[in-house]
Amino acid sequence: MNKLSLVLYKNQPAVVNDRDGDKYIIKFCSQPATPSGKKAVYGEQKVREKDVVLLHEGPCSSLEAVLACDCGGAESLNAKLLEAYELLMSDESTASEAVSLSDLAEYSVGSFKADEAWALFSAATSDVHFQLCQDALKNGSVCFTLRSAEEIESLNKKQYEKEHESEIRAAFIKRVRERKLNLPDDAKFMGEVEAFALCKTDKCRVLADAGVAQTIEAAHRLLIDTGIWDFTKNPYPTRYGFSFDSAKDQLGAMPSEERLDVPGLAYAIDSEHSADPDDAVAFDGQYLWVHIADPASSVEPDSKIDIAARDRGTTLYIPEGTSRMLCESCLEDYALGLKEDSHALSFRIKLDGESQIEDCSVFKTNVKVKRLTYKYAEEHKDSPELKPLFEIARKNKARREANGAITIQMPEVDISVDKETKKVSIEPEDRLESNEMIAELMILAGEGAARFAFKNQIPFMYISQEAPDFPANLPEGWAGQFARIKCMRKRSVGITPAPHAGLGVSFYSQVTSPLRRYGDLISHEQLRAFIDGRRLIAKDDMLERVAAGDAASIAAKKASRQSDTHWKFVYLLQNPDSEYEAFCIDRRGNDALFLIPSLDMQATLHNCSDVNLNDAAVLKVSKVDIPEQKVDFSRVR
Repeated sequence: MNKLSLVLYKNQPAVVNDRDGDKYIIKFCSQPATPSGKKAVYGEQKVREKDVVLLHEGPCSSLEAVLACDCGGAESLNAKLLEAYELLMSDESTASEAVSLSDLAEYSVGSFKADEAWALFSAATSDVHFQLCQDALKNGSVCFTLRSAEEIESLNKKQYEKEHESEIRAAFIKRVRERKLNLPDDAKFMGEVEAFALCKTDKCRVLADAGVAQTIEAAHRLLIDTGIWDFTKNPYPTRYGFSFDSAKDQLGAMPSEERLDVPGLAYAIDSEHSADPDDAVAFDGQYLWVHIADPASSVEPDSKIDIAARDRGTTLYIPEGTSRMLCESCLEDYALGLKEDSHALSFRIKLDGESQIEDCSVFKTNVKVKRLTYKYAEEHKDSPELKPLFEIARKNKARREANGAITIQMPEVDISVDKETKKVSIEPEDRLESNEMIAELMILAGEGAARFAFKNQIPFMYISQEAPDFPANLPEGWAGQFARIKCMRKRSVGITPAPHAGLGVSFYSQVTSPLRRYGDLISHEQLRAFIDGRRLIAKDDMLERVAAGDAASIAAKKASRQSDTHWKFVYLLQNPDSEYEAFCIDRRGNDALFLIPSLDMQATLHNCSDVNLNDAAVLKVSKVDIPEQKVDFSRVR
């Protein structure tokens, strides 16, 4: 740089007056002149070379002359810059290359004069056709890239919207009121409505301005009515704070540690659609073995993975997919029966002749697991391998029922959604003895784990339930099953053992699904610490973590239940002419509550004074309200 060179200093023009060693003395304008007559204020500053960017080697006449120069007027200069842009864009060799300020001057005004450099720089920086290269500017060079026609159109549109914001919003609100949006352009303005409908914000200005009630149901309805959402959109997992994606943090391969080799073969029996087998069972002639997946071998208490699992509470199962509590990749290493040898946390249970637990021990094990479906197990329940398991289960059920266990059988359905078409299918779930057999053995494992923890004074998660108070005249059939449900007490989760009246056991905990339930995972962490002789989680910490995991699990169950209901309503809309057999399960004045077994759905019908409990009827849908999750049925016969 020379004396009277023109430079940029803090994005404003300055002139080099002199040099002092390795620094330059520059003159700059600290306060520009104003239209009201205030004179410009100038100052001098010593700067390093890296603090300024050279605009022109000079010499320029003066800083005052530089600031006064307009290159023939803004309108003329803008026109010349447009001509330069069109000329540069017409040649492939220059269209994609950066152009220096001096070259831009040659293309536009025909020469590059020091006094004109600031005016040209300012005009080009403000011109939508050119973009100042910030990276080059940081390195002391001034150049511009040419924007594409699409970029220019987008910038012009944004500028127009900024300048006409109030008129554009007023027109948008009018379209919202009329439910006639201009899509996709209006979609960006509906973002705050979507956020409100998904419970990400608690206020929505669009709803207020459009005169729509500020409720999530009203927002949901507006999004459907305006075409932003399809009626199949399921908002419930997001509303409850759940991701549609599984956990991301990787567990890694299972660590190498000393394990007990369990001889023989264990059986992981599950539905044919199951992708996460986490339990397997076997009977060796003396002991019942319940082997459980062992992710706690890699998950430390209060680790990042543990806290993330606690925040989720459980794996979220919804008709359109599964959002796992632990990462998808962990199944390969930790699920049972996917490899030749499986590592497990195993419960070895000694039973008396009535399936009463005499003793339970817990081991880290190696076990060979064979996967079976419920259907296969049902067809082979008299085989030498499976028959003892079925006999133990039958005896355990009889024992529990003798202790007051309550068995309630309501219909269950399997809901599936085609990812492409969103077509919903609903099929009744088969009730097989093999399902009940596995359920009974899992109850034994939970009871055994609870007894083991209590015996060894391990702070542990216990699940209890007070006994219900059934009326003396319970009806038969579906109505009787529903009446029992209404009398059941809520379960309790804590660190103090108490009877579980619903199951008919004195001690109970859940330990059989650590891949998908946080309570089971933390119980495994505690059991493994005890086995290894390591420090246990203290009672107060255990209680806090159990409570947090259970709260998240309850929220997940709500999200899952409302998701199921949502897809059932979508199914009803997709099959408007279908008729459904239903049974009266409750009477409320002249209203009757019906159960539709094929949908696992309840429906209230009014003016049904002629209907008695368990009476059958055929119903047809008359109205479905997706946002409100309400449906009206009419009686066909």
